[in-house]
Amino acid sequence: MGYGAVPWRGTSELTYDFTTTSAAPASSTKLLRPGLMALSTLVVMSLLATVATTAAASRGIAWTGCGEQLECAKVRVPLDWDRPGGRQIKLAVIRHLASRPEERIGSMFVNPGGPAGSVQQVRDDGVSLDAAGQGRFDVVGWDIRGAGDSTHVRCFRSEKRRARFFGNWSIPTTGRQSRRIARKTAALARRCGEISGRLLRHISTADTARDLDYLRRLVGDRRLTYLGISAGTFIGQTYTNMFPRRVRAMVLDGVVDPVAYTRGTEAGYANQLRFSDRGFEGFLSLCQSAGPERCALAGDGPVAPRVNRLLERLRRASISAPSADPPGELTYGDALSAIVVNMSAGPATWPDLAAQLEAAADGDGSGLATAGRLLTTAFSSQDVAPGLPGIALTCADSPARQGPGAWRNVLDRLTRVSFIYGPVITWWRWAPCASWPARSADRYTGPWNASTKNPILVIGTRFDPNTPYANARRTARRLGNAVLLTHDGYSHTSPRDPSACVKSATGEYLVNLVTPPQGTICPSDRQPFDPVFGEPIP
Repeated sequence: MGYGAVPWRGTSELTYDFTTTSAAPASSTKLLRPGLMALSTLVVMSLLATVATTAAASRGIAWTGCGEQLECAKVRVPLDWDRPGGRQIKLAVIRHLASRPEERIGSMFVNPGGPAGSVQQVRDDGVSLDAAGQGRFDVVGWDIRGAGDSTHVRCFRSEKRRARFFGNWSIPTTGRQSRRIARKTAALARRCGEISGRLLRHISTADTARDLDYLRRLVGDRRLTYLGISAGTFIGQTYTNMFPRRVRAMVLDGVVDPVAYTRGTEAGYANQLRFSDRGFEGFLSLCQSAGPERCALAGDGPVAPRVNRLLERLRRASISAPSADPPGELTYGDALSAIVVNMSAGPATWPDLAAQLEAAADGDGSGLATAGRLLTTAFSSQDVAPGLPGIALTCADSPARQGPGAWRNVLDRLTRVSFIYGPVITWWRWAPCASWPARSADRYTGPWNASTKNPILVIGTRFDPNTPYANARRTARRLGNAVLLTHDGYSHTSPRDPSACVKSATGEYLVNLVTPPQGTICPSDRQPFDPVFGEPIP
C-alpha cells in the first residue's frame, strides 16, 4: 500500500542548511577555542566524507549480467551517512539496459512502493519500464535500505519462529481479541529491536534519499530521473526537497502526502484512507451496472445491501471455508483483509473479489479466506515486500504519537475513516509503531515546497482507494514547480488501470521534459468488469 508504507519518531530531526545563529562571546578566547576546535573537526570530517564518497563514485558500480538486458550488483553504503567511515550496509541494485543505447539519455531510477520490490519490479517488468522511457534510459531499481535483498530488517532468527509467531494472527473484532493482538504487536516490536536495533535507527527515507543520490552519482548522471509509485512518491518528494538542484525529471504516481505522513502513524493513515470506503462503494456500484454476466454479485438483487448483510453476519460469527488454503473458517478480519488486497490490486482482480463475496454470501467463505490470508503472509514476511520491513519503515518516518494503551481510540478513529482499511492498518501498522523500540536518527520532516529547474509530473487517479486524489492535487500545488495530470480511473496508481493517454504523457515528459497542459484529464483504456480489461486498445 501507499503506504505502502514507509515511516517514526526521531530523537533528533534533520535539518539541511547546517548553519548556526548563535554567536561566540568575543571577550572570551577560552570559550571560543573549544568551539573553533569542534568546528574544525566537523569541517575535516565533512571534507573526508566528501573525498570518500567522491572516490567511491568515480569507481562506478561493478555490474554483472543477471538476465536478458539485465545487470545486477551490490553497492556498499554507510549505515550512517553522518559517519561515512563507519559500518557499511549493502544495497541490491539492478538495471535493465536501454533498448536504444545509441540514443541513451541516462538512467531512470524506479521505485514501486511496497516498500522494497524495486529490484523484482525491474526484473519482471524491465521491458515495459524501458518502453515507458521510450528505450532511452537504463532502468535502475534498488531495494531500499532495510528491505528486500538489501541489508534488511529481521525480527526473527528463523523462519520456523516467524511462522509460529504469526500462526494464529487475525484482525480482532472483540475487546478480548484486541487486547491479545495489542500484546502480540508489542512483542513483535520488541523482537525487531532485539535483532535489528542498530539498523532501525538508520532506515528513514532521508537515509534512502542519500543512498539514491549516491547511486545517481555512481551511474554517472549529473541529475536524477525518477519514477516513483505509491510509497515511492514519498521517496521522490524527500529527495526533491533535500536535493532540489539535482532533479532532472520526476514522476510521482499515487501520491503520499508528506505533511500528513510525517505527523505520525495515525494522522498519516487517516489521510491516506479517507477515500477507501468510497472506492469500495464504487466497486459495488460498477458491479451492479455490469450485471450478472460480468459480475457474480449482481445476480441476486441489489449488490451493496447483499454485501453489507454478509459483513454484518461475519461480525457476529465466522462462516465455513472448507476449501480455503488452509481450510478453516472465514472471519470478519479475513474478509476485510481480502477486500484490501483486491481493492489495492486494482480492477483486474475485481471480478474475482465479486465471486468471492458471492460465494461467501451463499455460505462458502473459502475464496475470501484464502485472499485475506495473502495479506497476512505478505505483511509478516521478512523477505517479500512489503513484509515486516514495511512496519519498520513506517515507524521510522511516521512514528506513533500515542502509546499502545491508546489502541481503542486509534482503532475507533481509523475505523470511522474507513471501516474496511481502518482495522487492518491499526493492527498491522499503528500498533507495532506504538511500541517501537527505536527512533530514527535522521528523518526528514520538511519543508516540502522545493522548486526544481524542470517541472515535476504528478499523477493522481481520481478513484484511488489507497492514496486519495486530493493528495496529488495538494502536492502539485505545494511543490514550487509541478504539473498535475488527472487519471480518470479506479485503481491505486495509474498502471493498475491502464491508460494509453497517461503512458504517452509520461514518456513525452521523461524524454523531452514536456509536461501535459495544466488540467489534462486522461481516461482509462477500459472500464472495470470489461472482459478484456488490461488489454491494449486495438
